[in-house]
Amino acid sequence: MINKLVNNISNRLSLRHPQRQSLEILDRICELLSIPKEADRETSLAAIKKEFPTFTDFERDFPSLCFALATGVGKTRLMGAFISYLYLEYKIKNFFILAPNLTIYNKLITDFTPNTSKYVFTGISEFVIDVPEIITGDNYETSSTIKDFSRCRINIFNISKINSEVRGGKSPKIKRLSEFIGESYFDYLSELKDLVILMDESHRYRASAGVRAINELKPLMGVELTATPFIETNKGSVAFKNVIYDYPLGRAIADGFVKDPAVVTRKDFNPRAMSPDAIERLKLEDGIYLHENIKAELETYAIQTGRTIVKPFMLVIARDTSHASKLMELIQSDEFSEGNYKHKVIQVDSSKTGVQEDEMVERLLKVEHTDEPTEIVIHVNMLKEGWDVTNLYTIVPLRAANSKILIEQSIGRGLRLPYGMRTGVEIVDRLNIIAHDKFQEIVDEAKRPESQIRLKQIILTDEDLQQKTQTVISRSQLAQNLGLHPEQPINLPDNLPETAPQNIQQPLFQSPIEQKIAQLTYQEILKLESRPEEVPTTADLASPKVQGRVREAVTRKYQPAQMELEGIIAPPDIEAIVAKTTNLVIQQTINIPKILVIPKGEVRSGFRSFALDVTDLTDLNYPIPSKEQLHIQSLTTNEVELMEISKENSEELRLENYIVKNLVNFNDISYDEHADLLYDLAGQVLSHFMTYLSEEDTHKVLRYYQREIANFVRSQMQPHFWEETTGYEVKISKGFTALKDSAYTTNAKNCLDYQSSPRDKSNMSKYLFTGFSKCLYREQKFQSEAERILALILERDAIKWFKPAKGQFQLYYKWHGDYREYQPDFVAETEEVIYMLEPKARNEMDNPQVLAKKDVAVQWCQYASDYMLNHGGKSWQYVLIPHDAIKENMTLQGISDRYTVTTKG
Repeated sequence: MINKLVNNISNRLSLRHPQRQSLEILDRICELLSIPKEADRETSLAAIKKEFPTFTDFERDFPSLCFALATGVGKTRLMGAFISYLYLEYKIKNFFILAPNLTIYNKLITDFTPNTSKYVFTGISEFVIDVPEIITGDNYETSSTIKDFSRCRINIFNISKINSEVRGGKSPKIKRLSEFIGESYFDYLSELKDLVILMDESHRYRASAGVRAINELKPLMGVELTATPFIETNKGSVAFKNVIYDYPLGRAIADGFVKDPAVVTRKDFNPRAMSPDAIERLKLEDGIYLHENIKAELETYAIQTGRTIVKPFMLVIARDTSHASKLMELIQSDEFSEGNYKHKVIQVDSSKTGVQEDEMVERLLKVEHTDEPTEIVIHVNMLKEGWDVTNLYTIVPLRAANSKILIEQSIGRGLRLPYGMRTGVEIVDRLNIIAHDKFQEIVDEAKRPESQIRLKQIILTDEDLQQKTQTVISRSQLAQNLGLHPEQPINLPDNLPETAPQNIQQPLFQSPIEQKIAQLTYQEILKLESRPEEVPTTADLASPKVQGRVREAVTRKYQPAQMELEGIIAPPDIEAIVAKTTNLVIQQTINIPKILVIPKGEVRSGFRSFALDVTDLTDLNYPIPSKEQLHIQSLTTNEVELMEISKENSEELRLENYIVKNLVNFNDISYDEHADLLYDLAGQVLSHFMTYLSEEDTHKVLRYYQREIANFVRSQMQPHFWEETTGYEVKISKGFTALKDSAYTTNAKNCLDYQSSPRDKSNMSKYLFTGFSKCLYREQKFQSEAERILALILERDAIKWFKPAKGQFQLYYKWHGDYREYQPDFVAETEEVIYMLEPKARNEMDNPQVLAKKDVAVQWCQYASDYMLNHGGKSWQYVLIPHDAIKENMTLQGISDRYTVTTKG
């Protein structure tokens, strides 16, 4: 049975599935250990080994469990979940967290401090009322709440400092007498009956003298977290024996929790034809090429989605400090990338001292900040754990290493995602490793059967390297005519070619005074968007009453210049400018109302019982998982050890739980409300597998494919979803909406006139088309040749048209239990009608997702038509067009007559 508190904490902290599974395992372990009582060590070990076969020993005098989670999955948040669970379920109030170094020590203190950006207890209401006391290695001697037994106390200590204190057989400072508490703090902690130790990055100090001293605390339980559950010895790698859950990097990549790593080389690259220095220079230059492309793509994504801009940086790994200094000198020279990175590079190594070291550390810690100039970091060794940046996108290894070490060390620090999840934009979700001279070795290493990582291969061509990708901000013609600027400052190149789309057209109002008044007018008009009862459509902006109100507001806000006040120059004609601006808004806007559909009364929902169609399960024919092994090879003796690994270490006593626990991870499925149905459906799956598999093999299949099977069950649940309400109310919150900015990436070579059909039609999205006369934007991108031809038709037959930016309609459809935004392809207005147009490939016309979008779009058009016709406007029609029906000889009316979709069909 799934613990309700585990489910509650998982939802409140938005835990990812490996974090949730870890919490579920901790819940089960606490039952086996009879927490909070102190159980016999050997009895507890036997109970855990029986249920978790890969777990063989605590490796300590007290019960200690290791959760091995890949970098970037979220070990610190998991610590917060563990503490929340132990505090709320078992009233455990004393925790001792060990950090491996000063960097992680400081980071943990920050992350456990309220009102910080990554506060681990956000969502845990009990810790809002009674905030845990944070006691550190710096303040434990003076903490005023040590004897306060009512609060949760979290101790955070740096093990490296304790290690230095115990050298030579000395006692650590924590063991020395404290006059403040009348005994040593160590003795105080050792007397606590509910002390739980959490060890972060435990592989870094597992056998250190400091940890041996800490072990004397004899805690109730220990929890270790690491991404590398083994230690290196002279005889090779020695795996931990107490790994209770293993979620390796390969799975994190496959599940999309981290960036997708890729290895990069040049097409036809021949290292024999180049000197080592020339290869280094080439790798650096190609790294910069990729870095600048990524920077443009990140800017574009931020504008399109309204999210924070991410500034990427490139990491260069040098051989030693001397080599790092030479690289620094090269990158700071005028000959490298025309001197563009002279002030954007830092060298991080032990050669810096004093003020230089302080400046280096400060810049390194702020490398994620967009206002910090650093875009290249030169480092001698791989950056240590704890430096958890999310904006590392390009790594240039210039240090000799074998391919296995190069993969493992290069990838680790750059995998974290800046937005916490993948964006769907390949280059924004990818980590690039520039490895021209090691390319084939790395590819071969990644292809080895035992490798957990699959690397993408990026091969740069000369044509690629000649083109520089740039971000294009596409503003509406209206915004450009009014001289408006983007809400969000974007760092665009200054040296754009004359034909580039960023050469914004001259504003309609030439003088600064007229521009100011026009912009004030537009600000007042935007306020009227949200008053549909007063201004139903843009046409109503021209009414004398509205004009008078706008004029009055503009006059009140306009601050005349001194010369105007003194009568030296004539005052502007505010009435004429307001009227001219209003007319421009009417002419260069299409009335898109904002429609809200609000349920009346109480809303009830759920899923009806049904019989699963197991045909697809039979067709998938899940193979029985075979044993997988880790290949561990000593670099000194070349001895090889094969160690069996398990994809899931969690054994469920009830087989149905493998499916149920994954189903309740979905936001639309509540365990409390649907438990009976969920176990019924899981039982049907179980019965199906048992018809041709043994119970043991069924267990293996369920454990290995639990997420895939849960996804299969949930997809069949969706048609049986029901919702009851007394009715719905349609509310128009805005009569019209301002046109949003769009953003694209392109280069000068790929800017084309829309009337020209490009040669390469297989990748239409790389082109930026211009030259329109009726489009409400100067530039547009098309996803297919059919879209370009449709634009030709619209230029001929429509009054005005455009391709909506993300968020323009705020129209959502339900797909697989989630609500996704629908972004129509085209909107076009004629003398009689406003069209929402959606070209689709002929073979996708009956695609279920296309039909789901169609249903919400048709309903929206019906609501919009009802509103607009009631206020003297035009009706809306939804037109779903097969791509092969779009020909230049077709008219918009002809297309509409054949392919308009109504609520009846």
